[in-house]
Amino acid sequence: MTLTLDRPATTLPRPVGAGTRVPLVTGGTAEYANLDLAASAPALEPVAAHVADVLPLLSSVHRGAGHLSQVSTALLERARECVGEFVGFRPERDVVVFTRNTTDALNLLATAVPGPVLCLDVEHHANLLPWRSRTHRTLPAAATVAQTLADLEAALRAHPTALLTVTGASNVTGEVLPVERIVAIAHGAGARVAVDAAQLAPHRRVDLAATGVDYVVLSGHKLYAPFGAGALVGRRDWLDAATPYLAGGGAVTRVGLDEASWAPAPHRHEAGTPNVLGIAALAQACRTLAPVLDGPGPVHERVLSDRLAAGLATVPGVTLLEIWPDSADRVAVQSFTVAGHPAGRVAAYLSAEYGIGVRDGRFCAHPLLDRLCGDPDGTDGTAVRASIGLGTTAEHVDRLVTALHALVTRGPGWTYAPVDGRWAPTPDPRDRDPLGVGTPGATGTGCSRAT
Repeated sequence: MTLTLDRPATTLPRPVGAGTRVPLVTGGTAEYANLDLAASAPALEPVAAHVADVLPLLSSVHRGAGHLSQVSTALLERARECVGEFVGFRPERDVVVFTRNTTDALNLLATAVPGPVLCLDVEHHANLLPWRSRTHRTLPAAATVAQTLADLEAALRAHPTALLTVTGASNVTGEVLPVERIVAIAHGAGARVAVDAAQLAPHRRVDLAATGVDYVVLSGHKLYAPFGAGALVGRRDWLDAATPYLAGGGAVTRVGLDEASWAPAPHRHEAGTPNVLGIAALAQACRTLAPVLDGPGPVHERVLSDRLAAGLATVPGVTLLEIWPDSADRVAVQSFTVAGHPAGRVAAYLSAEYGIGVRDGRFCAHPLLDRLCGDPDGTDGTAVRASIGLGTTAEHVDRLVTALHALVTRGPGWTYAPVDGRWAPTPDPRDRDPLGVGTPGATGTGCSRAT
């Protein structure tokens, strides 16, 4: 397949806002190069269109007799099926529980696991912190994938474990773990497997039935559906037996003054009025992405990722971060440091002078950044992350490489300083309130009552 990379391939769905121009501190504008898709991805045009179609039909769900209530209920329950189908769920034993995001889904799962949990130290905080409320162990990842798998097998054999939970793809380096091998190891030791697919699902198909994974969690805002919905998909039995994640209406079949009869999953863990628009958007994103992930999407991203890696290798002082040199696969996420340049200042420079959006910091993965960065080159132990996806072009990638070359050879063209803990251009002449809603800390703007 041949792709034209001067613009997103015509077979790929467009993100809303593709081509938006942003102001530069040096004057003029540039087309925004959004290389921060691993944090949150903009809505795809079909997703935004679906939300607009749903809005006139929106009503209460599950208990309303009105026609629009029934329409909205059917929409939500069909969305449940769509999300399940997107991750290859097994209808006879799996259930789809809607949550706010991946973090919410993992916290829910943590309340349902009936025994000890094992995870790696390379995880996002969402897959590190929820387990601390129960018996858990965190295993340091070894220097290679092969040794890490061997260490996991030894740990599972030595200690009874109910659940092994791992990232599908690192949010820092993009490296993909061999999930099917991990499942075989865990199941051989009597443990179930949960996969944090927040970073994997936007780039690769996740298939519970094919891999044997027991639980998968994902976020809509990573899947080009930034409307506040996520999902936990997996085996029903633990979720049916667990204490309801949130007590309230919709999670019960009957309530007395001193007792309650709780519904089975998924409704057991979905008390309160659900985010119907967010759920509809998530389902539409799954419908839109499925043929992309089975077709041109991975090729598009691999070509641009290779282009980025090759370009970064030409910039003096740039070091790409990796966990395992023997990792066989990675998604389109690359983090790096620039010797002598704090990551926050690099990110502010890229935005202010080149119209490039990247992420900087420790990426909610502090133990991993401690391992990968430290502070040997005066970079303050943080890194810059560039992430590629739908809407990314070759020009975006090349502009990033050009900007970094300019930074290390002649320095920034503007002055930068920490402001409220974040690096920023000083002064910053750009308008940060183009919608007229008011800037933070201002008075008499934004949410003032109309008179």
